[in-house]
Amino acid sequence: MTSRAAASATTSTTPADRPAPPAPARRITGAVWAALAIVYVVWGSTYLGIAVVVETMPPFLSAGVRFVVAGLLLAALLAWRKGIGVLKVTRAQLASAAVVGLCLLLGGNGLVVLAETSVPSGLTALLIAVVPAWVVLLRTVFGERPGRGAYTGVLLGLAGLAVLTLPGLSGDVRIGGVLTVIVATVLWSVGTFSSSRIPMPANPFTASVYEMIAGGLGCLLLGLVRGEQRGLDVAAFSARSWTAFAYLIVFGSLLAFTAYAWLLQTAPLSLVATYAYVNPVVAVLLGALILGEALTWPIALGGAVVVAGVCLIVSTERRN
Repeated sequence: MTSRAAASATTSTTPADRPAPPAPARRITGAVWAALAIVYVVWGSTYLGIAVVVETMPPFLSAGVRFVVAGLLLAALLAWRKGIGVLKVTRAQLASAAVVGLCLLLGGNGLVVLAETSVPSGLTALLIAVVPAWVVLLRTVFGERPGRGAYTGVLLGLAGLAVLTLPGLSGDVRIGGVLTVIVATVLWSVGTFSSSRIPMPANPFTASVYEMIAGGLGCLLLGLVRGEQRGLDVAAFSARSWTAFAYLIVFGSLLAFTAYAWLLQTAPLSLVATYAYVNPVVAVLLGALILGEALTWPIALGGAVVVAGVCLIVSTERRN
């Protein structure tokens, strides 16, 4: 079981003659597939967007402003559509959302933004594909057994990752940047896994608001600690970077991150984690179509293996 309800069911007290009923399985509905498609495609394009932003903008300050603005816009939209009461949460829910937001957006996305100042966007996307492996490992440590199919799917996905990474590593890449991406994947996985086991706000869009604001404030604070404000000249930001910045706010944060937060509370966790297999494929294809990057046979082969791993994990979740 991967849901927060299922986890809590194992610790609740009930009369001896009335055992707690099993938590309902998370169904893979059409809405789930639609949200997955958004996460697959839009997040696959954000690696290019981030690379363009950091051409002229400071990494953590730009990420912090992006997340805070997106969080406030989402809060305003929710209050307009459903009333201000939709934003009301308990202290425990607020703390949980803040922790998840810091893991996902400061530790995960923030470090990716930093890494892309020295690591190509395509290679960054490929390295992110290790996220499902960390998630499966975390589930195993906490007593879950995702099943042989899930483990096989992870291994298959990592095999595809290895094939995809070979051409990317032939360039001049700083090892520090690569390690930064790996740390980001671990923190993102912790945030993803924790969100299904701690008391999050019941409304996933409300959760997104507090996650983005907390993660954004964390990025801003870290950017100030790093001294990114020194010598900052907003007039020097290029129109190209501003365009990418706006795209990341609207599509990367408001649309895709909100879809991701909804999926974490609605779909099987290992299915949600498959975005990390598909995003690199999308990023490579966009690089070939838009930037004219070469689509070599290792990339085509690796992409096919990655998709096969995704299909295996999806089929395993359907049987559970």
